[in-house]
Amino acid sequence: MIEALISSKTRIKLLLKFFLNSSNKSYLRGLESEFGESTNGIRLELNKFEEAGLLTTKVNGNKKYFQADPNHPLFNDIHNILLKFTGLDKVIEKIIENLGELQHVFLVGQLAKGLSSDVIDLVFVGDIDKNYLFSVVQKVEANLNKKIRFVSYLDSEFTESKFSKDYPDYLLLWSK
Repeated sequence: MIEALISSKTRIKLLLKFFLNSSNKSYLRGLESEFGESTNGIRLELNKFEEAGLLTTKVNGNKKYFQADPNHPLFNDIHNILLKFTGLDKVIEKIIENLGELQHVFLVGQLAKGLSSDVIDLVFVGDIDKNYLFSVVQKVEANLNKKIRFVSYLDSEFTESKFSKDYPDYLLLWSK
């Protein structure tokens, strides 16, 4: 879908990397190895995003780190388009509404890192109806043509320090 609007595969990868999870940071050579593409193409796209004010930069040693600017007026719009592109908007809409005493939902895995993936990895925190979750996940998987993997924690089992250690790259999708 988004490929019809944006013809540059590098640009799509950069949008996913930086705008799906605004805490993602990276530098040119890191993106080169992550994307498996030449630095020239990546550099051109990064420069366009930086000139438009969509990315901020910080220099650390000899590396220039890029990160999305969440204060940019288009940030939320781009983020919402990417949620639709990845199918996360449907996951949130269909799964969360009748799940029970849900406290938080986190996106983890490849998508949280800003990488394209056919698998959506989620972490649910709260006292949830697992039977309902299983049935809805199957329906959403069929509609999205993506696999959904999930882990659930009770409030009493969830500790932020252990969670951030187990899942260093995460995105809070929903919170009560």
